[in-house]
Amino acid sequence: MSRFYESLSQRKGFAVLVDPDKQDAQQLGQLAASFEGAAPDVLLVGGSLVFCPVGDTIALLKECTDIPVYLFPGDATQLSDRADGIFFLSLISGRNPEFLIGNHVVAAPHLRRSGIDVIPTGYMLIENGHSTSVEYISNTRPIPFGKTDLAVATAMAGELLGLKMIYLEAGSGAAKTVGIDMIAAIRKAVSVPLVVGGGIRSVQDAENVYNAGADLVVIGNRLEEFPGQIREFAALRDRLNGA
Repeated sequence: MSRFYESLSQRKGFAVLVDPDKQDAQQLGQLAASFEGAAPDVLLVGGSLVFCPVGDTIALLKECTDIPVYLFPGDATQLSDRADGIFFLSLISGRNPEFLIGNHVVAAPHLRRSGIDVIPTGYMLIENGHSTSVEYISNTRPIPFGKTDLAVATAMAGELLGLKMIYLEAGSGAAKTVGIDMIAAIRKAVSVPLVVGGGIRSVQDAENVYNAGADLVVIGNRLEEFPGQIREFAALRDRLNGA
């Protein structure tokens, strides 16, 4: 595994999720400039439904920054050799075979040829109060917000199947974060790195999620609206890591 993956077992990290359809070249340049002195640990590129080529977005980001760029694909069309790696997502909270293994079969030959870092990731959609794009596109139902036992068993199954990371997703623009009790219970049940995204609007939200056991926090929509807040998230990460 990559240096980025290995770092997740040693320190807290945060990621910025970039939707190629929401950032043009000028906006990407401004986003990269905001990383000066407040760099995230990784940039994620992708979304549930993407019209703009992810490779173009990755190339623009790499022109502006040396932060690792990983694919965060909604399906097998969102691949690019320009990325440093990929969160190879298996939607283990759902029962749609296309998002459990179907897209992976299509993507596998390309990924093997590309040689990019592949992190097999158990992707778990958690109910957050309203329907999300992931839920609609994947044709799956999220795990109910209060069903911690189901979430724990699902995460455990993912680890036992050999997945190297568990990603808890409340969804883009979620009304609330994944429940703190659920995060804490899953953290106790699995040993692989734990990623949490969706609904994180403030530094306090992020700190609560970190303290519950998240190794990597993902920020997306919030920074599209308030790019200056990147410094607050970076400062929180550094403080929690004793820097």
